[in-house]
Amino acid sequence: MWLAQISDMHVTREGEGTDYGGDTGRALARCLRHMASIAPAPAAVIASGDLANDGTAEQYARLRSLLAGLPVPVYVIPGNHDRRDALRAAFRDQQYLPESGALCYAVACGPLQLIALDTLVEGEEGGQLDAAQLDWLSATLARLAGSPTIVVMHHPPVRTGIASMDAIALDAESATRFGAIVERSPQMVRILCGHVHRDLHAHWRGIGVSVCPSTAFQTSLAFIPAPFAADCSQPSAYFAHHWNGSELVTHSVSVPGE
Repeated sequence: MWLAQISDMHVTREGEGTDYGGDTGRALARCLRHMASIAPAPAAVIASGDLANDGTAEQYARLRSLLAGLPVPVYVIPGNHDRRDALRAAFRDQQYLPESGALCYAVACGPLQLIALDTLVEGEEGGQLDAAQLDWLSATLARLAGSPTIVVMHHPPVRTGIASMDAIALDAESATRFGAIVERSPQMVRILCGHVHRDLHAHWRGIGVSVCPSTAFQTSLAFIPAPFAADCSQPSAYFAHHWNGSELVTHSVSVPGE
């Protein structure tokens, strides 16, 4: 079994670009076509935040139309570019999404359990997990004890070394409290994130953290203090997470432009 992960799609209106690239919807469509060429189909597609560029109803409508052809479930979480109520309205037919509050949920993906966390702070670029979410996470992990579990969240809990992204990361208090839960949850297999627009991996609190590249544009790599810079020479990409029965093996899949 495998799961596809797409992230930071920044979907705009058709024909409209972003400050860092061309039509992000067309870039997502290329990734979805490439994904469809892999046999068998994924068990599900995880969309790990920044689904729309500005969180408008029109952008979410286009996103839904792009995802409509997928023959498998799509599980979405918000990122800092999303707007919770607009996202919820656009995906109101998806029964896994709670009707109010943070967009946290747990679903089964074949032999794996998927727990989604909502790190969005409306109007802010950085992320946070409040006490209610962390309490819910603890209770859910206890309920799922013994089942291999993946946690997906937009903002990664680790510092990446890219100053512009670390400045808008998950806040330190949230990361500390989340890390304590991770350390006492041996069934957790991986933490899947987005936000950074780069393929990167870390070992944190005894577990792997994988950050998915963007279908739209990637972040330039620099380990010195510098403003955010996009590297539009890099191709769109997504993750293919293969569950081999005991481990989650992650493949980064690049998709050249037209």
